[in-house]
Amino acid sequence: MTAIAVIDYDIGNLHSACKGLEQAGAKTIITSDPKEIAAADGVVLPGVGAFDHCMQKLREHKLEEIVKVAIASGQPFLGICVGMQILFEGSEEGKEAGLGIISGRVQRFKLEPQITIPHMGWNQLQITQTQCPLWQKLPENPWMYFVHSYYAVPTDPSVIAAYTIHGTQKATAAIAIKNLMAVQFHPEKSSEHGIKMLSNFVDFVRQQ
Repeated sequence: MTAIAVIDYDIGNLHSACKGLEQAGAKTIITSDPKEIAAADGVVLPGVGAFDHCMQKLREHKLEEIVKVAIASGQPFLGICVGMQILFEGSEEGKEAGLGIISGRVQRFKLEPQITIPHMGWNQLQITQTQCPLWQKLPENPWMYFVHSYYAVPTDPSVIAAYTIHGTQKATAAIAIKNLMAVQFHPEKSSEHGIKMLSNFVDFVRQQ
């Protein structure tokens, strides 16, 4: 069975992410052990709460370099929610430096009369990388569940695999660069489309 290491750095939400991956057919290993992470077939970096808190916890557990090595080595890697945001250089939400694996920063939604912040609820994806493994056998504009006030703005827009619209603002919903993929929404809370997306990630891991 495909083994996915779910990185444990005391930020919560691990079990819901694991449940979704297990529904998708993977064996999950919740771990902060570098050897277990390196030995896994794929890696998932979840994240909830504030950008600075997640980065502080990652560094406190001495996992910053482990994440960078996993991605650089070619291991299939999936970031979820703030686990996507911390892949960038920094965020308007705080002062901590991000991992800097992807060039760009995270910014807050601008206030508009017709929107609420945080952006919370179901939104459709506008897929920009149609060949990305995450989207295979999904509808053209699948619905996913979001809970966020901030979104990533890559320096190179070609890394954006999907975006969503909140009010008049176009927000990055997913990025993909070779073995590295990450999503702003919560696939484990996104019903059948989210589970299919996780299943697609598991299939991608198996093929590597």
